[in-house]
Amino acid sequence: MNNPTTVAPALEAAGLGRNYRGGWALRDCNFTVPIGRICGVVGPNGAGKSTLLSLAARQLIATEGELRVFGEPAGTPEERARVAYVAQDKPLYPGLTVAETLRMGRELNPVWDQELAQQIVDQGELRPKTRIGSLSGGQRTRVSMALALGKLPELLLLDEPMADLDPLARHQLMGTLMSAAAERGTTIVVSSHILPELVGVIDHLLLVQGARIRLAGDLDDILDGHRLLTGPAGSAALPPELVVEQRIGGRQATALVRTGEPLDGPWESERPSLEELLLGYLRAPADLTPAEPNTPARPRPDAARPAATPANDEKAA
Repeated sequence: MNNPTTVAPALEAAGLGRNYRGGWALRDCNFTVPIGRICGVVGPNGAGKSTLLSLAARQLIATEGELRVFGEPAGTPEERARVAYVAQDKPLYPGLTVAETLRMGRELNPVWDQELAQQIVDQGELRPKTRIGSLSGGQRTRVSMALALGKLPELLLLDEPMADLDPLARHQLMGTLMSAAAERGTTIVVSSHILPELVGVIDHLLLVQGARIRLAGDLDDILDGHRLLTGPAGSAALPPELVVEQRIGGRQATALVRTGEPLDGPWESERPSLEELLLGYLRAPADLTPAEPNTPARPRPDAARPAATPANDEKAA
């Protein structure tokens, strides 16, 4: 039972798993996403990212464990009103027009911002009487985002939302997402293969690999807990329990290690970028022992946030 003096996280997984006939898409996942964060879900194809978002959206039922949304274990009508989900395939009714689709959103949702939804559609210069079935993939994405943001959700789940958008549309919609997070405190969980797209946007991270959560927690804490080392190829061996990935190219060795402290030896040390961190983990074996729990997430200045627990991860389908 939740302590009434604390705020339940937007998402909280405990032993979460989902099995398909072909095997486990997710298994033994444990993580927390505090309210108000912009959380990036990253990982290789088939790692379980879409399954994770579908579980959070209550489109799938967990095989084991549970995933609580705002502290609730099951999808109630009240909870569904607080959550919006844009799936990878952007399912819409092809026979409806753009205007009819927005009207449907207005009539089905107890809270609706017609001005915001119309603004997102108008930015793409979509004609109201155009049928959904005749739109391009990027245009359907824009309509899907208008439906999702128009209901003013407290939790917005986005599965590869920008994949089929041109650079201008990505810039416009990312700006709209950032505004939603800043103005309304919307929690956004977004999966993406475009790593540079997440830089400067996310402040929380879930790294999914091999159906497990390899990293989870406040982004600054995770980056502070790693070092990118550069040194001569013949440098002394690093403690194996710290090494995420190590490579030798010519006379130079580079290594990503799980420590925020300086290491002995002829190493030049720096904090890794988000892209360097993620590429290091993705190139490393999927069965690499997960890192120790990260330092609790630092509260953002606008409100006290529950700390995210770094995670142990799994294998993908």
